[in-house]
Amino acid sequence: MITRKRLAARACGLFAALAVGLFPASATAADGPTAKEPPKVDLVLDVSGSMRANDIDGGSRMAAAKQAFNEVIDAVPAEVQLGIRTLGADYAGDDRTLGCKDTKQLYKVGPLDRTEAKTAVATLAPTGWTPIGPALLGAAQDLEGGKATKRIVLITDGEDTCAPLDPCEVARDIAAKGIHLVIDTLGLVPDAKTRAQLTCIAEATGGTYTSVQHKAELSGRVRQLVDRAADPVVNPVATEGAKQCEGAPQLKAGLYSDRETFGEHRWYRVDVLPGQELRASVSIGADRAVNNDYGVLLRATTVHGREILRGSEAGDGRTDVLSTGLRYPKAETDDDSGSDAKPAAETVCLQVSNSFSAPASVKTTPGMPVELTIDLVDGPDSASDAAAFGLGRGWWTLAVLVLAGLLAGLVWGWISRWRISVWRTN
Repeated sequence: MITRKRLAARACGLFAALAVGLFPASATAADGPTAKEPPKVDLVLDVSGSMRANDIDGGSRMAAAKQAFNEVIDAVPAEVQLGIRTLGADYAGDDRTLGCKDTKQLYKVGPLDRTEAKTAVATLAPTGWTPIGPALLGAAQDLEGGKATKRIVLITDGEDTCAPLDPCEVARDIAAKGIHLVIDTLGLVPDAKTRAQLTCIAEATGGTYTSVQHKAELSGRVRQLVDRAADPVVNPVATEGAKQCEGAPQLKAGLYSDRETFGEHRWYRVDVLPGQELRASVSIGADRAVNNDYGVLLRATTVHGREILRGSEAGDGRTDVLSTGLRYPKAETDDDSGSDAKPAAETVCLQVSNSFSAPASVKTTPGMPVELTIDLVDGPDSASDAAAFGLGRGWWTLAVLVLAGLLAGLVWGWISRWRISVWRTN
């Protein structure tokens, strides 16, 4: 039975309309068409001594992995560049230092020669240690360069044996580099510790974890992940928010990624022309253990600090992703001068804040993954500038309530005075 645990890394939450019309015209922040690079996949296989165990359909774990690899190699889409890396395949001794360096590139990532790749897989035999952390670092180097879709598929039957190089921390460091590399993990007949570690690795990069008990499950899942790499995706553009609006990065319509530490505020700038509507959403992934009671805030202000509007979301208890969003229509300007000059854009400052906290034992670096979606579309016909008087939309609601309360109080006072007057007369 396959158990999947996905990090909704591309979740944009509250405003589904943010995605409508975004990707065909403004899926990336780059201007002009670019040639699509072939997707890259690195299969990372555990060849440690424990892979000799005979508990997968009456055969060894190693035999099941080899069969799965051969079937995947036969079915790899022509446009996918495939590579194979091993861990624990060569050193059988007791020297921990040597055992934790035992990872190598069995087949270089590139155009696939099916016969050569199968021959390389056939030579493998269960041997040594389980250096998952070093293997992930090596696989990330295998996939370096270019802007193609990149995916690591890790297949192992046990947890890492080379701590303190924690593979979960390695995965977070890889994600923090902004190279948009996804790590999917598969556990062969895993125990609780292995399951927890592989889940953490996958969640750190927006990948998936799968528990495998049978050959068919292993083959089918690996093929599915390789095929997924060939599907067209939008890679977020790495950016770095500023401590204040002044000097913040100028963003266009597109998808962006950043990192935020616990309790941090980051600023970005977007130019909105009259007649346009700004649609923005933010998702922050809780890729490690966090304390209860937390929230995410996306706030739009003018360059002078006056709030336009905000979106927020809070949680209590572990969730993978917390998202919120906002929409700001910029009204058309009344220009009777007959000039053909382009109307001036308004610079909107976007503040992304979080109130996450973590136990003392949890590392706060690198920061948690942030994904920011920006879209600029034609605004509604009746768009209004809610910041015309330096007040957010919440203030207008409060003003209406105050006015209604004042009127109600005056009416009630008049009725009370009238009733007292009638009582005295009678």
